[in-house]
Amino acid sequence: MSMQEKSEIISRLSKNMKEYRSKQKITQEELSFRSGLHRNYISDTERGTRNISLEALEKIAKGLEVEVEDLFKRQ
Repeated sequence: MSMQEKSEIISRLSKNMKEYRSKQKITQEELSFRSGLHRNYISDTERGTRNISLEALEKIAKGLEVEVEDLFKRQ
């Protein structure tokens, strides 16, 4: 996987995560509570500065009440 492909995946995840959170009108703090992850972790992920684990990805999806694959779909 090239760096550009990796950047596109991270960018898509970050964008979708923020969109789902905004649609639900919840803060990063609320998503942090729902997912059991630190607010800084949520913030870093939304900014695309963190390479997250699959476990964290699953927790975020559950916190947003979406499927993991929804976080990677082009919208």
